[in-house]
Amino acid sequence: MKLMPVTPPSDNRIAQLIDANLDRAREGLRVMEDWCRFVLKRKDFSIKLKDWRQQLGAHHHEIYRKARLTSEDPAMGISHLLQNNRSTPEDIFIANSSRVQEALRVLEEFTRITDPKLSEVATKIRYETYEIEIKVLNAKEGIDKRQVLKDCSIYLVTSNKKDLKGIVLQALEAGVKMIQYREKFLNDNEKLNQAKVLASLCKEYNSLFIVNDRIDIALAVDADGIHLGQEDTPTQIARELLGPAKIIGRSTHCLEDIKNAEKEGCDYIGIGPIFPSETKKELHPIGIAYLMEGLNKTLLPAFAIGGINISSINKLNHINNLRIAVSDAIINSNDPFSKTKELFNYLT
Repeated sequence: MKLMPVTPPSDNRIAQLIDANLDRAREGLRVMEDWCRFVLKRKDFSIKLKDWRQQLGAHHHEIYRKARLTSEDPAMGISHLLQNNRSTPEDIFIANSSRVQEALRVLEEFTRITDPKLSEVATKIRYETYEIEIKVLNAKEGIDKRQVLKDCSIYLVTSNKKDLKGIVLQALEAGVKMIQYREKFLNDNEKLNQAKVLASLCKEYNSLFIVNDRIDIALAVDADGIHLGQEDTPTQIARELLGPAKIIGRSTHCLEDIKNAEKEGCDYIGIGPIFPSETKKELHPIGIAYLMEGLNKTLLPAFAIGGINISSINKLNHINNLRIAVSDAIINSNDPFSKTKELFNYLT
């Protein structure tokens, strides 16, 4: 790559300023790059950030390096109390992203005349850092959601009930970390209003809120994801509409369904119905033997579903790390909180 001529700044202090901000920008990019590489495991982000460091390095000319004189820097080693408030990795990432953007802005202003190519590169990278910052934070959000999913052992699927908010609240208070909103009777406005209330409730309890089937409602209430049946929207289309941070689950009824869900990039599956189900009476139970075979065939978080209640769960107590999806057992209970606690006791 042929570089445009560089005119040494007439004031050596400007060269020092350019040198310092090139260092500052590249150091900040390295912090961002390592976060994406080692924590998010995002090769695409890492490659982009590394490329920006290399571009800036190619413009870190000798005239700037020779101007460096840290011993006479009056602000060397000065810190700020707010730096101690960076209590999370995300705080550190954002602080370094801001550091890069500020350093690049300085470079833009002080190199327009003497080093126009560096000014152009600094401008381009600065605007792109705004975009990648959002993408990285969204990616971290997706990781956090999937960790909650992985740790979840009881998945509550709702049904039409008068005091649904109160029932869901009791389940959340009892420790449920994943709620699926499934509603087949209300009109769309009623569904949307109910979903907003439940989504807000789940956020208060740091629990996942999943919408059954309706991607439009999931997007409207900023749900954590969507659950799809075998005849619902294809996974690829759902992913394009929802984005990478959202969770996609799929109902499966045979080993081929499980294999397809994995291949399509689903985040979890439901396997069932295991027993006769009050929710989906038209489906024939597949039984415990199939459940165990299905669990052994997949690495995805998999929830046994269908007819699971206090009576039937005893038949599953030989399965290690069992995850269950329940509806009637909690939704139609006289005491949802106690019933949820009782189910948890069987899983521990």
